[in-house]
Amino acid sequence: MEDRCPHRLVKLSHGQVIGDELECAYHGWRFNDQGECAAVPYLANNQKLPSCKIRRYPVKEQDGFIWLFPGDVEMLSANSLQPMGVPEWDHLNYIATVSIINCNAHYSYLIENLMDMYHGHLHQDYQAWAEALLEDIDEDAHRVDAHYTAQSYYKIDKIWSISQLFFPALRRLHPEPLDVSYVYPHWISILGKDFKIYCLLCPVNETRSKAYLIHFTSLNAFWRLHKLPIWFRRFVKDSLFGAAQKFLDGLVRQDVQMIEEEQQAYLENPQRRGYELNRALVSVQRLMRSQVEQK
Repeated sequence: MEDRCPHRLVKLSHGQVIGDELECAYHGWRFNDQGECAAVPYLANNQKLPSCKIRRYPVKEQDGFIWLFPGDVEMLSANSLQPMGVPEWDHLNYIATVSIINCNAHYSYLIENLMDMYHGHLHQDYQAWAEALLEDIDEDAHRVDAHYTAQSYYKIDKIWSISQLFFPALRRLHPEPLDVSYVYPHWISILGKDFKIYCLLCPVNETRSKAYLIHFTSLNAFWRLHKLPIWFRRFVKDSLFGAAQKFLDGLVRQDVQMIEEEQQAYLENPQRRGYELNRALVSVQRLMRSQVEQK
């Protein structure tokens, strides 16, 4: 999806933003917000600007991220589509950790992996839950919500309990609801009242995907927290940023290995199909097929 300079077809992501224009790193051509060529530094007085244009997309800055809509602008306006949003990003009661996923696989493999809570067997020491059991599924034309029950290793109910993220010996299994949702093209997971994870997907091409996995630890159980000064709460939030980094990066490494092997197996033998017993994945695959047919 990344656009290229019409001059020599190099990636415009190598360039930089100058004022309201995007400058190509190769020869310094600049393009305005309409996608039109606005300046060529070595243009002669008797030459006109080239009439070439680059693609442009609606973008919006929200919740610490830049959201881009890659589809038809008219569709965006007609359906009043809005970014999913990550409201916990700026909320003072949530501690964030971010892990970037670069995966040589189609984005659908990531979604299937994330919706399948039975694959926790893979993660061993990095696992946040155990004994997942699918209870119910809600689905419509835009999303799939799978509701599991599980045993969580973490419970953030005392000020010192945040240390469970660092010291495995402090963790104790206890039952919690585990909800996961595919909201095209993204994913959300909620484990009890303490943890929420977003996976913001940026499909690159048919065999490559990038995603941002954002883990939030909730401090809402500390009912007196709102009485503390704002500056102190902000200090705590900023100081604990990345508290779950080792845990999150470990999950990503193991998942990416499996996902890339699935993609490679498909490329080597596209006619071969695996057996799927998780009803949540069947629902997700059905929605994905319908989304492809609508395009």
